[in-house]
Amino acid sequence: MVQSVPTYSVTKIVTLIKSITAREIFRICPQVRKKLWGGEFWTDGYFVSTVGKHGDEKLITNYVQKQGKEYTELHADRQLTLF
Repeated sequence: MVQSVPTYSVTKIVTLIKSITAREIFRICPQVRKKLWGGEFWTDGYFVSTVGKHGDEKLITNYVQKQGKEYTELHADRQLTLF
């Protein structure tokens, strides 16, 4: 979940997040780049949704934190861990 000021476009924020995280992953685990098609960590697409001023931040934070947990539990013995 990201909070930003209106002066930054959604595209700019997503681009920054993808760039910084990919650079750090490649710095920490350089062998990852060799395993990727074309050496790119992220795909071109992304999904964004907004929360209004009076949105339920706790509910959304809980939802985001639980993302992938069910999959990880089902495939725990085959899930790749980067960190």
